[in-house]
Amino acid sequence: MNLSYWEIKSWLCNTDFTVVGSGIVGLSCALQLKEQFPKSNILILEQGFLPQGASTKNAGFACFGSLSEVIEDLKTHSEEEVLQLVKMRVDGLNLLKQTLGETSIGYKNYGGYELFLEQDDLYESCLTQMNSINQLLKPVFNAPVYSKKSNVFKFNNIKEYYVFNPFEGQIDTGLLMASLLNKVQSKGIKIINNCGVENFTESGNSVKIKTNLFEFSTSKLLIATNGFASQLIGEEVKPARAQVLITKPIKDLHIKGTFHLDKGYYYFRNIDNRILFGGGRHLDFKGEETTEFGETEQIQNRLEELLKTVILPNTPFEIEHRWSGIMGVGGQKKAIVKQLSNQVFCGVRLGGMGIAMGSLVGKELAGLSSC
Repeated sequence: MNLSYWEIKSWLCNTDFTVVGSGIVGLSCALQLKEQFPKSNILILEQGFLPQGASTKNAGFACFGSLSEVIEDLKTHSEEEVLQLVKMRVDGLNLLKQTLGETSIGYKNYGGYELFLEQDDLYESCLTQMNSINQLLKPVFNAPVYSKKSNVFKFNNIKEYYVFNPFEGQIDTGLLMASLLNKVQSKGIKIINNCGVENFTESGNSVKIKTNLFEFSTSKLLIATNGFASQLIGEEVKPARAQVLITKPIKDLHIKGTFHLDKGYYYFRNIDNRILFGGGRHLDFKGEETTEFGETEQIQNRLEELLKTVILPNTPFEIEHRWSGIMGVGGQKKAIVKQLSNQVFCGVRLGGMGIAMGSLVGKELAGLSSC
């Protein structure tokens, strides 16, 4: 494509910072950079027509980890590492709310619940360890996080008690991203959509970027593509597809909150008198290790089965939409925020906690690249 003089002059000249990815991390990073350098020219490149990797596809959980997830993390992380992970997620959620306001993201603090299927052998183990996990997390919350609660929502085929978490909330993902995009653009930060970065080369004090549409140079390059990071950089980040469905509105829906099943691999919530239900990637880890959007019969059928037998056993429902998003995961839960070379930086591998960690990772990425 041959660009016009005006396009080159107004969008691609004298670019101080180029951010790749207009999700929560990329937009938060750009906001922080603009705050630190008000006169800087900042450009965001997004390969989708929307920031569609995971930021506009997620289930809208303002969470930091269910009891079984925390216990599972302790198998591969030290207690101090797990505590820092939870603290980072809580701090990130607070920063997101401070940046946009709770109303602008549709935040509701209905609490979170972890359910255990009747055949689930996690149940007794989680209840046994609940007090010790509460003690571990006390420095973050100054109160017990997890407690037992009876089956008030009348789910079927589950253990007698839920594990309840009063600090968990939910957001409206569409409101969140629209608010974040509006704030970024109001600061004079430019966004070009449908523009995928193919490669880049660093030379002296600049980085030459080749996209599917044009080539240009920038002073600094910041990569915030999470699940798609391996397409550009060699960091340890694997894509992880998450499939989701949502019902049509259900009359007199009494379910309210965010709910977790099977170490967080299944999750559901209420929204607009509907049930949004996602997960099941553990049914086919290898198959879901992809950057291709799409749904599979195996996972969608299991989601529908759990809807019928556990969540809405006595309530007729219809599925209205199905979709998928791409997360970035790895062997460790901590995000990768690092300098890759003199002028290139990255903030990736959110581990399925993009809502909780995205704002803080973006802030850290901006701070790293502004040194």
